[in-house]
Amino acid sequence: SLTAGRLAAELEESTERMSSLVGAVKSYAYMDRGELVEVDLHEGLETTLTVLGFKLKQTTIAVVRDYDRTLPKLTVRGSELNQVWTNLLDNAIAALGEEGTITIATRADGNCAVIEITDDGPGIPDDVAEQIFDPFFTTKGVGHGTGLGLATARRIIVDRHNGSLTLDTEPGRTTFRVRLPFTQA
Repeated sequence: SLTAGRLAAELEESTERMSSLVGAVKSYAYMDRGELVEVDLHEGLETTLTVLGFKLKQTTIAVVRDYDRTLPKLTVRGSELNQVWTNLLDNAIAALGEEGTITIATRADGNCAVIEITDDGPGIPDDVAEQIFDPFFTTKGVGHGTGLGLATARRIIVDRHNGSLTLDTEPGRTTFRVRLPFTQA
């Protein structure tokens, strides 16, 4: 009776996790359409965290959310934006390794939303930071990176959404800052 109860509880928990992941993947790809859609910025960030949850689960990395929930929805190409969050968060996880803190902050600045993804890892050396957005530039070993993630993120933010993607780094703190207009032309 106890074994059956434990198995039922495990099955229920597994089903809830699978349902959550399937929902996240559907939401993550909600936008296999390339047109402009209105999106909740925080929902996209949370969905990306869910999709990357398997990487975080194997670490003691803490994720701190400092969201301005009063931000209006953004008119963007949603699936493209999810690629940006995936690249930035995946790089932050890789920079930290097994432990550390990733802080995701959102706020308004005039007619733009500002999204900051900060990690408390080792920082990025100046010579690397100068090339970080260049296509095919990678600090990862062979087979672990193509050098296209940050170049793609920058192209999506700057060229496709009329925003900006910048980097501030020093030992113990690296911040990628995304500025996006609330509406697109």
